[in-house]
Amino acid sequence: MSLNQQELQNLRHLIASHETAYQKLQTYAQQAVDPQIKGLFQKSAQDALNTKQKLMSFLN
Repeated sequence: MSLNQQELQNLRHLIASHETAYQKLQTYAQQAVDPQIKGLFQKSAQDALNTKQKLMSFLN
């Protein structure tokens, strides 16, 4: 499967967005005091990272 230029640009944008979300959620998790909130941010960060990695697999 090959991607056209528009699809490639969109994919790069999605990857960058998920990386940004991952970084922000990691920061929020580090700053959270409540264990439930901390866990929620950590899970959300991991989900964003997993999605980013899955999207990156389309570049191969």
